[in-house]
Amino acid sequence: MGGEGGGDTKHLVLVKFKEDTVVEDLMNDMGSLVSDLDIVKSFEWGEDVGSMEMLRQGFTHVFVLTFKNEQDFTAYSNHPKHVEFSGKFAASIEKVLLFHFPAVSVKLPPSA
Repeated sequence: MGGEGGGDTKHLVLVKFKEDTVVEDLMNDMGSLVSDLDIVKSFEWGEDVGSMEMLRQGFTHVFVLTFKNEQDFTAYSNHPKHVEFSGKFAASIEKVLLFHFPAVSVKLPPSA
């Protein structure tokens, strides 16, 4: 299935948090982090609301970061604020799955 290359780099993270994790606190910290770094084009997150357990394999939350290119993702990954947040984030997860990929746009959202 083809599509036109959008040029964006996406970083998708699926997680299952440990029982005692306060997800809202982590998301507030993540929101502050991405707001401080112009190299992050967008950040979205959500919690699964209806997938059958066997299909979601225990994962409960998804996070998607969008970058203009691979260089911006690399700069983000190595940024001291991200490195600090990553330690806190990693300590709160029970299970994680990462996908990092160049996005292929099939249908773009309408312009605002």
